[in-house]
Amino acid sequence: MDLLDTPQSLSSLLEATEKQRSDLESRADAPSATYAADVESTIALHQQLLEHLAAASIFSVNETLEDVATSEMPFMLTAYYMAELMERVSGHNKPSERVQHLKKTKRIYDLFLNLVESYDLVEPPYSKLLDRYREEDDEFGVVPRGMDMSAKRDTKIAAFKAEKQLKDKLEALRQNPRYLQNGDEEVIREVYLTNVAYRIHKTFHALDSINREIDLLKAAPDEPESRRKEIEERDDDTRLDGPMRMKPGTGGPLLSKAGKPLQPFTLLGANARGERTKGVFRSGHSLPTMTIDEYLEEERRQGNILQGGEEPKKVIDEDDYEAMDREMYKAREWDEFKDNNPKGSGNTMNMG
Repeated sequence: MDLLDTPQSLSSLLEATEKQRSDLESRADAPSATYAADVESTIALHQQLLEHLAAASIFSVNETLEDVATSEMPFMLTAYYMAELMERVSGHNKPSERVQHLKKTKRIYDLFLNLVESYDLVEPPYSKLLDRYREEDDEFGVVPRGMDMSAKRDTKIAAFKAEKQLKDKLEALRQNPRYLQNGDEEVIREVYLTNVAYRIHKTFHALDSINREIDLLKAAPDEPESRRKEIEERDDDTRLDGPMRMKPGTGGPLLSKAGKPLQPFTLLGANARGERTKGVFRSGHSLPTMTIDEYLEEERRQGNILQGGEEPKKVIDEDDYEAMDREMYKAREWDEFKDNNPKGSGNTMNMG
């Protein structure tokens, strides 16, 4: 057995992965190149830990949960945390490259699900989700396709409440004095098992998100090199300070050494730059690359956006489960009010 495969060395490697992962969580430079490099190194550390766990046969299909020592239970989450980190990797040049990376991430989540399933840790309703995921794979979603809007809303609210309950239970266990002070093995084991249940919940939602992103990426074909060059040249043409260009078919210097014109050219007035600016922003002209806010502001200045009118109806984000819950109860209260106050019951025309 390799020295790294000993329980003490595996625990040290686990501590190293947890420390690096914890450091990433507290970082404020997430978009930076340094952060991206640290994410990659932390992923590599988790990969190393997975390899040593396999070599040491810490987990076996011939075991039951009772056979797993409490000190070994944190290792169950290694694949989950690795997949979670892989979701943060960015910087892919082509949609197809991102798709391949996401598919690899799914396979790591599969490792986690296979492990916890072998110890009968995937309980209802997640056992049904696992069966459906195995059948649908790339088509899988936490909310099944084809459900009506009401059923979708109810499913999302139920998922939100389930996640909150798991988080609250986990936090309560971690604040238990028997866990904090006495190191009670029974409570420690329950903390680990609750954390596994919470990560199972998160895994199915991660797989849902990955599948939706893959669908979008597949609809966006890789941009060929010729297309990129065309866009770059077009951007150069729309630059206000772009270089002067000669007419097609011409070449060489404009003036001879003696100062004699060799090609026809036009002298521009002092206000040429202003005229050029107006030309760029005239109606029907393709604007240079700009932010959405800049584009909308320019369209508004030109009078191309109608303003005023009736205030748009507020649209509730389907992922804002608390807001959806409030709207549902508000609708129920309004229905009860209408039932208790029939139309016309408040207008008796002084007839008692």
